[in-house]
Amino acid sequence: MKKIIYILLPIAIYSNPCYGLEIDNRVDYVKSYNTYAIQNMKMFKIPASITLAQGILESGSGNSELARKSNNHFGIKCGSKWSGGKTYHDDDAKGECFRTYESVLESYYDHSKFLTENRRYSDLFLLQMNDYKSWARGLSKAGYATNPNYANRLISIIEDLQLYSFDEAFYTSTPVQSHLSKKIQQTITLNGIHMTKVNEDDSYYKIAKTHNLTLRQIHKYNDTKYGKHQILEKGDLVYLGPKRFRSKKKKFIILSENTSPLEVSQKEGVKLKSLMRKNHISSPDEQLRKGEKVFLR
Repeated sequence: MKKIIYILLPIAIYSNPCYGLEIDNRVDYVKSYNTYAIQNMKMFKIPASITLAQGILESGSGNSELARKSNNHFGIKCGSKWSGGKTYHDDDAKGECFRTYESVLESYYDHSKFLTENRRYSDLFLLQMNDYKSWARGLSKAGYATNPNYANRLISIIEDLQLYSFDEAFYTSTPVQSHLSKKIQQTITLNGIHMTKVNEDDSYYKIAKTHNLTLRQIHKYNDTKYGKHQILEKGDLVYLGPKRFRSKKKKFIILSENTSPLEVSQKEGVKLKSLMRKNHISSPDEQLRKGEKVFLR
């Protein structure tokens, strides 16, 4: 009898097809989307472990109907301010409205925006980046999900898959708010507009918080869109106010290298749409060639 028990016990544990399938799905999910989570961690200072664990839990490792058909990996509902695509599913109530996205990347980006722009999650950004347990409990306390065991489920996923390892490369031991007070970006003026040069590890969110602006304002001033996944690099210029319709000092410039309309707009402090109109440029993605004359007024 002892031999029979010894043989059957491991079979009972490891031959469970649901158990093996769930683990495999989660591992595949992490392999597919960890780069998205890491990019968003750098931009928004949300631990990658938390983002991945939420994605796994909310989307069933990418296999839920909402994830497969609408690219919504975080169960984010429409809300009164949402103007994008919509779909309807039964959740806490029947026929609730959920956001739809053109890509999974867009879903990840919107998830980070959702957390940074919603006041009820603001306390999360006072936490240390490696404290995934407090982040998980904070999300649950703020009401991200109705399941009372939500935090424990996130923590279990993070520890089972060792997702905390993704946080270690970028984690800072200082809370975001404290870090901001010690490292204020240098403010300069270009074309009569206040702007800042990006420091290492800066993000749009951090710059907005430092200068008492909203994330929406920062994107608007710099002609960037929420749906566009743009990572700031050291030395980049970020405007803290709206750019001007024309240059105050220059009539035109001669390009010294190939560039884009947006890059010229940022370097000269002229609104992108105004720059395109003055130069009959049809698309912001159009390539401008070295030696080309670009009018600024």
